[in-house]
Amino acid sequence: MNEPRANILIVDDEPQIRKILKMTLQAHHYIVHEAETGEEGLQQASRMCPNLIILDLGLPDISGMEVLGRMRSWSSVPVIVLTAKDREEDKIAALDCGADDYVTKPFGMGELVARVRVALRHAAPPANDSVLRIGDLTLDLSQRLVELNGERIKLTPTEYDLLRILAINAGKVVTQRQLLQQVWGSQYNEQPDSHYLRVYIGHLRKKLEENSTQPKWIVTEPGIGYRFLSRD
Repeated sequence: MNEPRANILIVDDEPQIRKILKMTLQAHHYIVHEAETGEEGLQQASRMCPNLIILDLGLPDISGMEVLGRMRSWSSVPVIVLTAKDREEDKIAALDCGADDYVTKPFGMGELVARVRVALRHAAPPANDSVLRIGDLTLDLSQRLVELNGERIKLTPTEYDLLRILAINAGKVVTQRQLLQQVWGSQYNEQPDSHYLRVYIGHLRKKLEENSTQPKWIVTEPGIGYRFLSRD
């Protein structure tokens, strides 16, 4: 039996962008819907409950950030932000506001489709909530145990908490602020506390990576945060 096809809503005011996105996503067997304004996007999202939204930040009526903020008050649907803004602060703001990922214009369609697959996979309910498997890495969330290639990896409680958050969000960018506040508490922020992250990410890389100077599991998104690579 064929799996149900995912519904994807594109919210972008540029007809050519919507056209190429629609053609590409349909070629990958997704069902595509379109909206050209923020208000129309919110209406369609509430009506059709899409599996994923591709959201432009520069919309003609209300900003994509406002769309994202209003949507997050009632929906956890994966959102990939599509933006011409390449400043770190814009990307961080979008991620902190609830975006699952971002793609900067101009973009490669292959990369975007890959990001779509990761976001949809992440949103799918896991077969076993207590065990997370990503490639050769296994996390037993109930027992706080980690194995890589069948061998137990000994982690400190802080290292484990960092790895758990990154692995649960595999394929997504997790900002420095999100990691600091989820691991150390809401009183911690990017400045001046980001050194905590650098130290513990360094520890994790030494334990997980074959070459910690060329990481293949935990990659740095400069000035923004970290991304745990999803392994098919």
